[in-house]
Amino acid sequence: LCCECGQFHLLLDNHLYNFQDEVDDELICHICLQPLLQPMDTPCGHTYCFKCLENFMQEYNFCPMDRKKLSFQQCHKSSLLVRNLLDKLIVLCPFKAECQQTMQRCELEAHLQNRCPGYKKYRSELQRKKNPVSKGKEDSPAKVETNTPKDPEVPSGGSSLVAESSAAAVVSLGTAEPGLVNPAFEETEEGERRTSLVAETTTIEIHREDPEEELGMRIVGGKDTPLGNIVVQEVLRDSVIAADGRIAPGDHILEVNGVNISSVTHCQAVSFLRHPGPVLHLMVLQEKGFSNKTVQQDSTSATNKEVIHVTLIKRERSEPLGIKLIRKTDEAGIFILDLLEGGLAAKNGKLSRNDRVLSINGQDLRQGTPEAAAQIIQTTESRVNFVILRQPGLQLSDPVEDGSTSNSSSSSSNGGSPVHHRRRLDQTHYRRKSTYQKGYVSHEKTVAIKKEPKESLGITIGGGRDNKNKLPIYVTSVQPIGCLFRDGRIKRGDVLLSINGIDLTHLNYYEAVSALKSNAASHSVVLKALEILSLNSTEPSLDIKEPGFSWSPLWITWLGLPSYLHCCQDIVLTKGNLESWGFSIVGGFEESKGNQPFFIKTIVPGTPAFRDRKLKCGDEIVAVNGVPAIGMSNAELIPMLKEQRNKVTLTVVSWPGSLV
Repeated sequence: LCCECGQFHLLLDNHLYNFQDEVDDELICHICLQPLLQPMDTPCGHTYCFKCLENFMQEYNFCPMDRKKLSFQQCHKSSLLVRNLLDKLIVLCPFKAECQQTMQRCELEAHLQNRCPGYKKYRSELQRKKNPVSKGKEDSPAKVETNTPKDPEVPSGGSSLVAESSAAAVVSLGTAEPGLVNPAFEETEEGERRTSLVAETTTIEIHREDPEEELGMRIVGGKDTPLGNIVVQEVLRDSVIAADGRIAPGDHILEVNGVNISSVTHCQAVSFLRHPGPVLHLMVLQEKGFSNKTVQQDSTSATNKEVIHVTLIKRERSEPLGIKLIRKTDEAGIFILDLLEGGLAAKNGKLSRNDRVLSINGQDLRQGTPEAAAQIIQTTESRVNFVILRQPGLQLSDPVEDGSTSNSSSSSSNGGSPVHHRRRLDQTHYRRKSTYQKGYVSHEKTVAIKKEPKESLGITIGGGRDNKNKLPIYVTSVQPIGCLFRDGRIKRGDVLLSINGIDLTHLNYYEAVSALKSNAASHSVVLKALEILSLNSTEPSLDIKEPGFSWSPLWITWLGLPSYLHCCQDIVLTKGNLESWGFSIVGGFEESKGNQPFFIKTIVPGTPAFRDRKLKCGDEIVAVNGVPAIGMSNAELIPMLKEQRNKVTLTVVSWPGSLV
């Protein structure tokens, strides 16, 4: 059963969906005669599913519709508009007996994984068949995973240290005094204490074939924000950073090409990271989790470990790599149990038994499962980039009872990552008092224009409440044709509030496009917009290119928006009695600085916040269990979080980091 569409189909076939309504013929692939999946445009103007076209082009060299000469390399992804239209097609849940919900096609996978009672029942029955053991045995591995101290992975050239680089307070059950760096400890059943949060600094060399190619990561922070340091919020799939595999969300970037950026503004850091060049040297600080060993012990045990990069190239997407993966009883993560004779990995010869898999194609698997690794491998078209940790002479322990081995041919996906799939969260607009506008302020303006009925506004827009970050509608470009360019008052980056009295602040992208088009047909247009102004004229001017959009605002500019434009989401975390929540926070009220927002600065590997995957570095905490955080100090919020023994609801605002 496919975990993305919830239906049975061959690995090489497209996903199957039950559409609620008849789909427009313009959105149908003329190879499979189904609504388009991962649409690809040909130079001759036709559109097909990625898989359909790829399979067709392996046998023929012409377009299926007009038979014009064609190669797959000439084709490109369809526009964002087309892809979003397809993503928004309404589908029925395939588990009709237990679930009658409908949703957008792009939301089905998250629905199945997180909310569908039918799929949950199916997985439970499947698990019972795989592991017919008693409940006591089933519970045992969870205890091992929760309570066993985790040794830090030490990359080559990295030095181990206790993280003391920020004023972040680690949220933990045993914190002696709130607000201190790393006072956290946890008591295990044996009475041991994890006395430190272990981190490592390492220098990473990034190579680019195209010196101007984007690195492919989003960053937050800077000395002009409570975060202080520059923190990686997200690594984009198939990017330069993802292919390298050593940088993960939550890493702190300390130096760029020998220049210390730990105390520069956000804009300055973006400028340094976007500087073109074939080689980029980054020094990063990486959190490794809690440890009950001393730093000296960690350093000694790591001397023989080395980080190795291995790339395997599949001839076709369905080709198995011939790797068996397994979990260990005494250590988190996944390990190579065996290489199948004659398989791709065995022929390559660079992977070995007992290697620990740190990442695959940039997806962090330090706390991963064999199933997650297998899914990443299967969804990869050609190049599979492994980052592994090797310690010569290490013997593999017996697998845990509910552990599973994994080959690269066990499940189906159309390219989505099992870690970064889209989630639909219940949204609320959390109105609150906000006084934080450091660096940027917003100014509301009303623009009234007289125009010809057929004259276009001449703008392109981004955002929308259907965007994964629930952004307001903003202007991405003002075209040289159109009445707004002639008028000159609406600028790129302006947030659109209303047109002719119609509120745009709660609309999704397509609703906003429709509202703008319909009102543009009148003789007069009245636009209300919010202009975001920088208070620092010395900051560099930066154009941030976005995939699918021509331009996007920097992360720091979103912080200047008034709170009525913030779209909050509730994130519910659960944990065991012996666990810490696993995130650190900065900000809060200080007499010298006044009210500042609380930001997530660090998410510790192996903790509930890390496993949940919804919380991101740079997210602003607005409330805890419905209690507003505004006006609180760090010393007031930390105890409130610690009091929540097994469950906490965090209301957060999440803005997309700046792309570099």
